[in-house]
Amino acid sequence: MVESSQLPFVQLFTDGACKGNPGPGGWGLILRHPASGKEKELAGGNPQTTNNQMELQAVIEGLKLLKSQSEVEVITDSSYVAKGSAEWLSGWKKNGWRRREGKAWKPVKNVELWQALDQLLALHRVRFTWIKGHAGHAENERCDELAVAAALAVLR
Repeated sequence: MVESSQLPFVQLFTDGACKGNPGPGGWGLILRHPASGKEKELAGGNPQTTNNQMELQAVIEGLKLLKSQSEVEVITDSSYVAKGSAEWLSGWKKNGWRRREGKAWKPVKNVELWQALDQLLALHRVRFTWIKGHAGHAENERCDELAVAAALAVLR
């Protein structure tokens, strides 16, 4: 892996939304390259999904946009995504994509999305920053608008 100081740095702001949980959902993202000032917004939706699935999908779609190995700061209001990626993922992999629930082993929820995210995380140097949602963070509010609009669009 390349030294992180030699990698291009990008910020990935993400959010997911769901009208009903499960129900129609959407995800939104802003990918920013601070050095050049370039930004890209993207959104998508699914007619039958959950909020957590849309939160994961936003990060996956953002990382898929990167053309080369990068240093990435993912800014999310989803503690599920932030903690899952930074704290739980390695244990899930070690335990065959299972998690402890009491004394029993249960499959990891949304395993296909976690596995897709895991493959993308391996390509980049990624850190997660959790922020409080709906607290006036400009990029988070914009991602929420994109995600809600995408969720409403799949209803039509």
